[in-house]
Amino acid sequence: METARPALDDDMPACLQLLTWALTDARSMRGGPALVGDMTPAGVLARWMDAAPADAAVYVGEFQHAVVGLAAATVAVRPHATELTGRIECCYVEKEARGVGVGTALMDAVVAWCGQRACRDVDALALPGDRLSKQRFEGAGFTARLLVLNRPLN
Repeated sequence: METARPALDDDMPACLQLLTWALTDARSMRGGPALVGDMTPAGVLARWMDAAPADAAVYVGEFQHAVVGLAAATVAVRPHATELTGRIECCYVEKEARGVGVGTALMDAVVAWCGQRACRDVDALALPGDRLSKQRFEGAGFTARLLVLNRPLN
C-alpha cells in the first residue's frame, strides 16, 4: 500500500539517494542545468530541513514499507501581494516504483500541508518537455499559468 508521511531523521539516507536521482534526471532535461545549477542533494535537503516548520516540509512516499519517493514544499509570500503561496519544490518517485500511487500520495500530502498553512494557491515546476511531470500536475488539478524563458548573458 502506498502512503506519504513527513520525513524522519531515519529517512535521510533514502532522501539523499532520491534527491541524487532527481537532480540527475533534472540535469538531463532541457532547462534542467539552469534550474538546478550546482545544487547538491545534501545542500537541498539541508535547506528544506533547516527551514522553520511553517516554511518548508519534506515528505517521503512508501510502498510496501519501503521509502521510494520524496516530495518537498515551501511557503512564501507571493510577490506584490500579502497572501501566502505554496511551491512544490520536488516530487520524485523511484522509476521502479512509479505507477502505483506513491506520487499521488506525495502530491496530496504536500498540497494538504500548504492548505494547512493558509496558502492561497500552490505552484509546481515542470521543465520544458517533461511531459510526465506536467501530466502528473495536471492530473492533480494544476494548470499552467506562466512559461518562464531565460537568456544567459555570460
